[in-house]
Amino acid sequence: MNSKALAAFLVAIGIFALLTISGALFVVLETEQVIITQFGKPVGEPITQAGLHFKLPFIQEIHRFDKRVLEWDGPVAEMPTKDKLYIVVDTFGRWRISDPMQYFLRLRDERSAQSRLDDILGSETRNTVARHELVEMIRTTKDRKAAVDDTIAAGGGTTSGGLPPIQSGRVALEKEITDKARSNLAEFGIDLLDVRFKRINYNPAVSDKIYARMMSERQQIAERFRSEGQGEAAKINGNRDRDLKQIDSEAYREVQNIEGKADAEATAIYAKAYNQTPESRDLYEFQRTLDTYKTSFSRDTTLILSTQSSFLRYLKSANPSTAPPPAKLAP
Repeated sequence: MNSKALAAFLVAIGIFALLTISGALFVVLETEQVIITQFGKPVGEPITQAGLHFKLPFIQEIHRFDKRVLEWDGPVAEMPTKDKLYIVVDTFGRWRISDPMQYFLRLRDERSAQSRLDDILGSETRNTVARHELVEMIRTTKDRKAAVDDTIAAGGGTTSGGLPPIQSGRVALEKEITDKARSNLAEFGIDLLDVRFKRINYNPAVSDKIYARMMSERQQIAERFRSEGQGEAAKINGNRDRDLKQIDSEAYREVQNIEGKADAEATAIYAKAYNQTPESRDLYEFQRTLDTYKTSFSRDTTLILSTQSSFLRYLKSANPSTAPPPAKLAP
């Protein structure tokens, strides 16, 4: 054997040894658990401890499974409640692989596990929802008190009558689903941690009716507010008109009092001023007569008077001394 053949033989032996060693050693991470199979059948116990491990090369395979908590996001499904209301329920849950050997024998991979979770959890959710009324799913505690809206309560709305009593509540329903499904999933090596309702909603057809009813209630409240506002406005306007009339009346009375006092004082001043001498009295009579002429006559005025009328005294003579004395009026 020459040197080249020997070198090639040694290289082949080295490669074979390297492949053998690399095929015999494998690393398990902290988040993993491993099952070793030989010709498709499990060999030994599951490996759950992290570190470096050995297996027979070429004839044994390793299957890795997650050791962490996994998530299940259920499909949105429509289902009926005990009180015959169709609702849309969206759920989610958390689970982990508790028995990797049983999990491998029954399911093989996570895709199969998710499908099995959909079947079991979906079925249990439907059964639980069908056994309870809607109020049990949207309420959490039995002793919760309703926050009463004074406006709606005064208007007679449906939400002012308090909350109906419940027997279980949403948390108890979630626990009921979890307990029933956990026992069914245990045979698959799955430990179900919990199931929760992500969203609960009415069927779209039912939602439209509910929204319409809510709008009707709010419109009734708005109409009541408008009616009360109009009544209050009428009351305010009535009080305003009454106060204005009262103010006008008092002002008119005060004006009349002031004018009466002023006229009395003016009359007293005139009497005092024009009653000093005969000449002042004649002057006062002359001025008053002229004022009467001014207010009584116009271009189209026609008067038929007696010649002895005192009203003609200053028209018959420009000299007051020659004018006839005024006629005395009866008291």
